[in-house]
Amino acid sequence: MQSYWKEINTLLEQVAEHEKENIANASKLIADRIKKGGILQLFGCGHSHLLAQEAYYRAGGLVPVAPITLEPLMLHKGALTSSQNEKDPTFIDRNKDQISFEPNDILIVISTSGRNPAPIDMAFLGKEAGILVLSLQSLLYKDQEGRHSSGKRLEQVVDIALNTHVPVGDGLLSNKGLQYGPASTVVGAALLNALLCEVIEEISKETEELPVFKSANLSDSHLHNEAMMEKYKKRIDFE
Repeated sequence: MQSYWKEINTLLEQVAEHEKENIANASKLIADRIKKGGILQLFGCGHSHLLAQEAYYRAGGLVPVAPITLEPLMLHKGALTSSQNEKDPTFIDRNKDQISFEPNDILIVISTSGRNPAPIDMAFLGKEAGILVLSLQSLLYKDQEGRHSSGKRLEQVVDIALNTHVPVGDGLLSNKGLQYGPASTVVGAALLNALLCEVIEEISKETEELPVFKSANLSDSHLHNEAMMEKYKKRIDFE
């Protein structure tokens, strides 16, 4: 156990140091679009979708956030099914009627490897819509050939790539030739929340009413959260 704690803490410190400039730049761009009425949409397949859900309707989190939920890409529909659909070059095109971007929206595509067609196609959709597109990925995978028909990897499509620095194979430990102790969810959640905290701080420079959820377990949260959701209910399904 101590080995994992040591390795994950070392990696978190590395990411904090190397990504601080990226986070600062991205937070300003995201905050500017939210102030203009945009929302932040997050997309991921398999375990990466857990991070898209992490930021949604989150106590202490940013209100105008919505996961793009395509169930055949999610683990509860079957792990192998999710993995196969992520690699399907037609999947996003066949399901794009479920995706809607408006001016000033922001898209974050989450994919540790950055090489599979579905995340890359989602990034292309965002770019075609003219919105800001970011990725949350490990650039240590950049030597792994992309599987998209364009020949491009995710970082070659997006405006800003936030680098988790997670090792190829995900595991931080090894034994008998196998990696274990996955890092991508822990580091991804930390990096994502660090970014959203910076966004909230940017928004706070111009307004007293911050679009932040209070915990539903606090006695004074109901009216506050209802007012927050009322503002965004036309774009985000909170039901």
